[in-house]
Amino acid sequence: MFDSLSARFTSAFSSLRSRGKISAADLDSTYAEIKQALLESDVALEVVEAFIAEVSEKSNQALSTIQSGSNQANAIFDVVNSSLVEILGGAARRVRFSKNPPTVIMLAGLQGAGKTTLAGKLAKFYADQGNTPLLVAADLQRPNAVTQLQVVGESINVPVFAPEPGNGVGDPVKTAKAGVEFAKSKQYNMVIVDTAGRLGIDADLMKEASDIRDAVKPDEILFVVDAMIGQDAVRTSQAFLNGVGFDGVVLTKLDGDARGGAALSIASLTKRPIMFASTGEKLSDFDIFYPERMASRILGMGDVATLAEQAKKAFDSDKSAKLEAKFASGEDFTLEDFLDQLSAMSKMGSMSKLMGMLPGGGQMKQLTKGANFDESEIVRTKAIIQSMTPRERQEPKVLNGSRRARIALGAGLKVSDVNNLVDRFSAAQKMMRQIRNGGVPAGMAGMGMPAMAPKPANIPPKKKSKSGNPAKRALEESQ
Repeated sequence: MFDSLSARFTSAFSSLRSRGKISAADLDSTYAEIKQALLESDVALEVVEAFIAEVSEKSNQALSTIQSGSNQANAIFDVVNSSLVEILGGAARRVRFSKNPPTVIMLAGLQGAGKTTLAGKLAKFYADQGNTPLLVAADLQRPNAVTQLQVVGESINVPVFAPEPGNGVGDPVKTAKAGVEFAKSKQYNMVIVDTAGRLGIDADLMKEASDIRDAVKPDEILFVVDAMIGQDAVRTSQAFLNGVGFDGVVLTKLDGDARGGAALSIASLTKRPIMFASTGEKLSDFDIFYPERMASRILGMGDVATLAEQAKKAFDSDKSAKLEAKFASGEDFTLEDFLDQLSAMSKMGSMSKLMGMLPGGGQMKQLTKGANFDESEIVRTKAIIQSMTPRERQEPKVLNGSRRARIALGAGLKVSDVNNLVDRFSAAQKMMRQIRNGGVPAGMAGMGMPAMAPKPANIPPKKKSKSGNPAKRALEESQ
């Protein structure tokens, strides 16, 4: 999302920085390019015009006291950045917890926006923080919606209140109200009510949603919208704001390839903040929406803060400390260590997603667009390592032809795949030794880098067995 928009912003400011003193004509050209880029990304016209007018006014004020060309470009960049943050809602806002639990959160939106999956993501997000959420299945219209929520709840170990079978049967208002009462009696501190949607805005949808609102008196009503539906997102949000009302917005499918102008339009036009963003298919692909971080990504500066937070969650602190101590003692990086690092990296998301969080990552993605990162490579690599014995993971040098053939068979791959992994790992292990001997800042081991350590002492290699006994050799290879 926003890759194209980011590329256009980067191009505009690159051109501006290449000039000497910036003229009025230079500014007009830059504003025209930014305006065109925003419109092509499906940002609402009135939002674009207001944004350009604000940037123009603030830029002229900033330039009146700055003479240097490069400094002028930087000043304009800062103005655009701050204006983008304002359009996206300013500061991030958290859910307001009720003084008298449970805190009731009602989800509203069209069918297909991803409300049911989003309910599970929201429940997991707060359960991971020590809360006790209860999911309430009040979408009784869509076929199997109740079953879907039950499956999602079971997968994250969050209970689901579902007394009605759904599929057009039952009273959603009574169900929602009973769910809140049940939560109070069982002392859950949060209730998330999943409501029905429609394929389009109609009177029945608004009546049901407003009736549920009046029955449960939610602390927060969150409007769930598909970020990929473009200008329709703005029209739909206005209709829900007028018909039901809502306190915040949740953007789903923010990892898609669409132009994504909805994110830049909804907060500005409805005066309601974007509170959360769903960025993938996994239930863990969900987080608080930070306007300043999104603005940073749009302007090509990446999102290092989110990347660091995801790394902290993915990399086990105990394993990182052990790996760091291991390098400090002069031990080698093993395939077992490599497997731990791969498992942690896979939790952080796809390579394309991670690249988008790096400064200049948008440009990098454009340059490597034809390369198509093979995300399944991590899965194959893990399968190969997991097919090895503990000794083979610790001592790759014992991997002879028969062992490699057995590993390939166990992983469902070719011997050449095993050979390729071993060769690449040997090269990586050698690089690790070089980095360790040269010294890198301590604390990097948790990200797959060794900590600073002195050159290890010479340790005599283990003696190889010279036994000609086939049974003994087979025993050694099973270790």
